[in-house]
Amino acid sequence: MSILEMKVPSPGESISEVEIATWLVSDGDYVEKDQAIAEVDSDKATLELPAEEAGIITLKAAEGDVVKVGQVVCLIDTSAERPAGSAAPVAEAKAVEATPVKEAAPVAEKTSAPALNPNPVSDSYAKGTPSPAAAKIMAENGVSGAKINGTGKDGRITKQDVVAAMAAGIPADAAQGWGGTRDQNREKMSMLRRKIAERLVSVKNETAMLTTFNEVDMKPIMDLRAKYKDQFAKFHDVNLGFMSFFTKAVTEALNLFPAVNAQIDGNEMIFHNYADIGIAVSSPKGLMVPVVRNAEQMSLAEIERDIKRLAVKARDGKITPEDMTGGTFTITNGGVFGSMMSTPIINPPQSAILGMHNIIERPVAIDGKVEIRPMMYLALSYDHRIIDGKESVGFLVKVKEMIENPERIIFGGKDPYAVLLGL
Repeated sequence: MSILEMKVPSPGESISEVEIATWLVSDGDYVEKDQAIAEVDSDKATLELPAEEAGIITLKAAEGDVVKVGQVVCLIDTSAERPAGSAAPVAEAKAVEATPVKEAAPVAEKTSAPALNPNPVSDSYAKGTPSPAAAKIMAENGVSGAKINGTGKDGRITKQDVVAAMAAGIPADAAQGWGGTRDQNREKMSMLRRKIAERLVSVKNETAMLTTFNEVDMKPIMDLRAKYKDQFAKFHDVNLGFMSFFTKAVTEALNLFPAVNAQIDGNEMIFHNYADIGIAVSSPKGLMVPVVRNAEQMSLAEIERDIKRLAVKARDGKITPEDMTGGTFTITNGGVFGSMMSTPIINPPQSAILGMHNIIERPVAIDGKVEIRPMMYLALSYDHRIIDGKESVGFLVKVKEMIENPERIIFGGKDPYAVLLGL
């Protein structure tokens, strides 16, 4: 018998432990080499753990366990024979590659309904309260408890009461509510979510965070996009969105206001001669902020391609710590969820973050006349310890000017006619 000890590899610098999010195989299964056998959570990302060799696997850690980097989490009996009738390794590997791994549901600890006082003042709490089984059927069929007479103890609604009422022709009544019960579900926070919570609290406590607002007329960008989006998609094989315009406008504004692109390190300020822009994206594991490297050197098409690549990796759970480290500035778009205005929280150790919001048609004054324009509120949260009010407001105004005059993006935020005239 030849036993291979599988240890937790280091997912990245400064990460000393991970959490077993879910096992993708069961104890005693036969696994192929490079087959994904587990998903592990670090404080930066969720990663897959591949089998180092083929064989029968024995699990040495449970889901939810926090294990050190280098700790043995499973054993693989490499001398075991493949079970009869199983596919060849190559075919199995292709099948694994072709079938995306579904995200495992968090392990939930179900807490039963609170126990009733043995000497209650009244029986109003129990009367009309459905049992868990009854509540499930009621929720699935939109049945209101007010229309069912409970025959259980103290008037509690049982499963049989619901079935009998439905058989008698009780009408579904979704308008009565969402059919909640008195049950509670308790779920353990993932390591990633715990780390996010810790970082958010530290930012609020350790920075002098302030937010300044402005609004931007999106009509010029929307007209430009409507005119060229089909041609752009055909030529570059990627869709033209608003994020690339904002990313490019931000990189030009960062060049004019370098403090917004800087960070504090002890008693020193670090200024970056490049713009690594973090783009906040929503994923099944929570908020991720992958980084577009050297965005100041990219074209709109290159920015769109890189954002798409990183968003797909985040959605599929294949994002790595390297994809999310080293950003100098972050952009987050709450508008995709319908947010009209917010105060985004800085992504440490960065010193500022730009919040985009939804586009709403509103009446605005244009050349002395009232017109209906698609408007967006912008919010810049910044660390007042390193960025003065003049710089923060100037930065946001410069972004606004470039979005409302897209040609300025080409000229580094300057008026193209002034550049032409050498002014």
